[in-house]
Amino acid sequence: MTPAEPTLRTAAPLPAQQGDQRAPVYPLTETPESAWSHTGGRRRTWVSRAVLLAVLALQAALSLRLSNTAFQDEALYLTAGHAELDHLLHGAPAPRHYAGYFSGSPQLYPVLAALVDTRFGLHGARLLSLCFMLGATGLLYSFTRRLFNERTGLAAAALFAVLQSTVVMGYFATYDAPAVFLLALAAWIVVRTARAPAPAVLLAAPVMVLAVGVKYAAGLYLPTLVALALLTAWPGRGAKALLRPLLLVAATGVLVALGILGTDLLAGVQQTTTDRAHGTDAAALLLGRSAEWGGPMFLTAVGGAVSYARHGRLHESPTAWRLGGPGRRRRALLGLLLCGTALLAPAYQVHLGTVVSLFKHVGFGLLFAAPMAGIGLTRLVGAHFRHPQLGIALWTATVCLGISQADGRFANWPNSTGMVRTIASEVNDHGLYLSSTPEVPVYYLRDRTSHDRWRSVFGMDYTNPSGHWFTGDDAYRAAVRDGAFDVVVLDGFTNQRVDRVITASMRDNPHYRLLAHLGAAAPGEDRGHHRYRIWVKH
Repeated sequence: MTPAEPTLRTAAPLPAQQGDQRAPVYPLTETPESAWSHTGGRRRTWVSRAVLLAVLALQAALSLRLSNTAFQDEALYLTAGHAELDHLLHGAPAPRHYAGYFSGSPQLYPVLAALVDTRFGLHGARLLSLCFMLGATGLLYSFTRRLFNERTGLAAAALFAVLQSTVVMGYFATYDAPAVFLLALAAWIVVRTARAPAPAVLLAAPVMVLAVGVKYAAGLYLPTLVALALLTAWPGRGAKALLRPLLLVAATGVLVALGILGTDLLAGVQQTTTDRAHGTDAAALLLGRSAEWGGPMFLTAVGGAVSYARHGRLHESPTAWRLGGPGRRRRALLGLLLCGTALLAPAYQVHLGTVVSLFKHVGFGLLFAAPMAGIGLTRLVGAHFRHPQLGIALWTATVCLGISQADGRFANWPNSTGMVRTIASEVNDHGLYLSSTPEVPVYYLRDRTSHDRWRSVFGMDYTNPSGHWFTGDDAYRAAVRDGAFDVVVLDGFTNQRVDRVITASMRDNPHYRLLAHLGAAAPGEDRGHHRYRIWVKH
């Protein structure tokens, strides 16, 4: 006979004696299967906040190290904001019809930026953009944490914070920073209300419409927000989740219709967005630039999406499968939605054939791809930080690219300090002036001149004293020949072809003398090909 195998028996608790009120000795609490991803804890919360604060501090430092005088777009929007303020507050004559050609409502961001500029100058207006971009990064962390977990949220924020688009828009007084912030806020509301009653998603509608009002191109990302409302609610509500995107579409459509009917913005939307003239930039150039400015993070996001679709578990405990999670189909759709959104701006600008503003618009799409990039980075590092060197290498490469690209971007236009100082005594509100970038002198000398007194190098009509009408290059030649301009300022950079036409007309011209030939770089800077040439009328 084989000996009986030993068996394990659980001792039954001793019956309590009547009248015995003693509590059981050594009570055992339930042990969670996953500590980092699925349980609360004050220590984890504070560690996450500390890391996020460090990420935001780095983002702010990278933006604040940039330096140059006002770019022409910044100067234009701030000047328009001041004109709108004078019209609203002091009854000044209505400003130029900015709504007809601005890429966002002139009554929204320009007015806000002008209020800040009045008190704190260009630096203050740029700090306003920095606040918006820091807010966008914080919201990105928050809604990524709710979609996945803290570690993924921190990784997403750390990658997004050092992109060229993020760094530049954080110190650039244009529409882009508030538009990105509003899109991030709308995404946060959509994710935050996923488990709330369906009408709660309507809170996102006015934010989405405001984002489009601030910058019309933000409308490209509204379908993503609508689809996100469905995917985030589906696991908990099933088919009932279809009500959320329907409500969101209806509310957004009503608000957009009211905005169009109540204002004259439709012409601006058509001219700058839907019916914008096509350029001549090749698709290969645009795709190459898109890959250069956002390729590493996009590839990380694609890797994260593929990995997430195959293996949904985001926590480190191998025995925590019982915690459940979204199904493979929903995971794949979420990854496809977020990564596909990053392709919208490059695809649209390939359609338009222009590279203008592409470096900023790439960042709009990467805001949505960032959560998947966060998964990609955490999967690269591995559970329990098994391969931290891989994550550090990827993030360091992203930082280096972001810094070098942002520095190059801010060195891409001339420093106008010397030019403004030189022409200040030559400008008044009665003369007629020609400049490569008239927005810049108008912004810095707005107490002496107005936009209506300036002409640019991007097309002009001219009628001479004899009544003959000229357009295009002939208009510049005829106006210079007749001495129509009191000051001519060329930078040799903005439109080099027209610069050559005007310069040739200046040779042996009895009406003008060369006042200055300035190196546009500030002390210690090297902007070799940027040179201001300034002619004044005899």
